[in-house]
Amino acid sequence: MKKHRIRGIGLEFKKNKFSYLFLLPATIYTLIFSYFTIPYMVIAFEDFKYNTGIHSQWVGLKNFSFFFSSTKAWEVTRNTLVLNISYLVVDTVIALVIAILVNEIRKRKFAKLTQSAMLFPHFLSWVIIAYVLYAFLSSEYGLLNKMLTGVGMEAVNWYNNASYWPVILVIMHALKTAGYNSIVYLAAITGIDSGIYEAAVIDGASTWKRIWYVTLPLLMPTVCILTLMSIGRIFYGDFAMYYAIVKDNGILLKTTDVIDTYVFRMLRTTGNPSMAMAIGVYQSVMGFLMVFGANWFTKKFFPEGALF
Repeated sequence: MKKHRIRGIGLEFKKNKFSYLFLLPATIYTLIFSYFTIPYMVIAFEDFKYNTGIHSQWVGLKNFSFFFSSTKAWEVTRNTLVLNISYLVVDTVIALVIAILVNEIRKRKFAKLTQSAMLFPHFLSWVIIAYVLYAFLSSEYGLLNKMLTGVGMEAVNWYNNASYWPVILVIMHALKTAGYNSIVYLAAITGIDSGIYEAAVIDGASTWKRIWYVTLPLLMPTVCILTLMSIGRIFYGDFAMYYAIVKDNGILLKTTDVIDTYVFRMLRTTGNPSMAMAIGVYQSVMGFLMVFGANWFTKKFFPEGALF
């Protein structure tokens, strides 16, 4: 039985060798940066010294207690969760709306042009987006402040008020990623059997009813799977985004400092990789628990959308 199974796997690889060849770069990347690095997580429990490597002095949970006893632990965890949950909800809703609207466009050339325009921000660097944002929000020369003063309102010093920035970051994240995320939903929509829509039209369903009672329910498994995959990284922040837009502006850190930026600054100032690794382990464990918890919840109430 085992020989037959091995032979079947060999035939599968031989039959689809070019498909597996495309998979090879992603597999190598995952092995090197995910699985091969797991043994080095031990330094989270050590007083790491560069000259002794991973055989440094064992200190147990001391590095974890340093983080959790600090005043920043709750703040950066809260910011990471609040911002990532906001990104997840807003990006998903906007991506769904874009996919549905593009699918309803009957002029194919215009639909392709619209989709290309939505995709363009995804390929822009966060550095470029940060400078474009600064051109809008600059207190002295910003376009938005000029518009406010033009209608008799006072200019706002956006970079000196932390309360505005969760909303600003959510908007910027949606502008950059929602168009790209809509591709998956658009592909799922095009895969829906056209006969279902024809039956709905015969029954007298309007365009809105076809979207509400046909398109959205059939998209829910895809939405659930993508959401579950995103939940796995809900404790991780987009470091490039935060460091390009916020940088080291201490005034804004109260609402924008996430775990990734905190680890970077701590490693840069203290030079202690053990503490940085401890926080990384904390991120990984919480992400793991979030994925399994969300998958259990989904499997219980909506089995079609569960990952496993």
